[in-house]
Amino acid sequence: MLAAAADRTTTHLSSVGELALFAGKAARQIVVPPYEFRETVRQLYELGLRSAPLIAVSGLAVGVVLSMHTRASLERFGAESMIPAGLAMALVRETGPLTAALLLSGRIGAGIGAELGAMRVTEQIDALEASAVDAFRYLVVTRVLACVIALPLLTTIMNFAGMLGGFVAETAATGMPLGLYFTRAFSLIEMSDYVPATLKTMVFGFIIATVSCFLGFTTTSGTEGVGRASTRAVVLSSILCIVANVVLVQMIFFVYPQAAG
Repeated sequence: MLAAAADRTTTHLSSVGELALFAGKAARQIVVPPYEFRETVRQLYELGLRSAPLIAVSGLAVGVVLSMHTRASLERFGAESMIPAGLAMALVRETGPLTAALLLSGRIGAGIGAELGAMRVTEQIDALEASAVDAFRYLVVTRVLACVIALPLLTTIMNFAGMLGGFVAETAATGMPLGLYFTRAFSLIEMSDYVPATLKTMVFGFIIATVSCFLGFTTTSGTEGVGRASTRAVVLSSILCIVANVVLVQMIFFVYPQAAG
């Protein structure tokens, strides 16, 4: 029994090491030519633009719910006028970036894991390599770069959609005009709030793409393995994004002390 536990531990540690090497290779090849511009643009469309409706609708819903909860709390203190600013602060600093990352880990992570896993078990990746195509650069690096670029943009869409959802809830409750709502919403937001919180989503994009590509690229056991790779990609990338968020928030507070205020 102890031997079996030791074997499982060794296997898990080996997988962690392989993932780290895989991620390091992807990070290195992102900045080293040649670049697959056409494939990167195609992945930006598939992973980024086609995710925008999901992000926008989710942002609207999150904004409405946050506004309702914020109103229920601030009404006790007679601070209803702070609802737009509080909602904007919550969205920009934390809710928007992390929610966008978790949504995309579900959509993008599952898609990449299943797609590359299917290519592996049907030997399409082997065929690319036999044709003198760098399969890692063509399939992995392009997806990683596309996710790193797309996630900050999608986070911005999430933030704006959330504020718009908050406006819908506020104007339904109090009849607040659009101009007044956004004036109050942006009254406390500074660049030190927006820029670090949005740029950290580049790390989330890198995590989602590398984990999903790794699990798809190393798929075994046929179609059953494809399903496992897809599921594990979503679960592992979501967990790593949450853990990375804790570290990144502490780093942001260290570099931008005013962001902790």
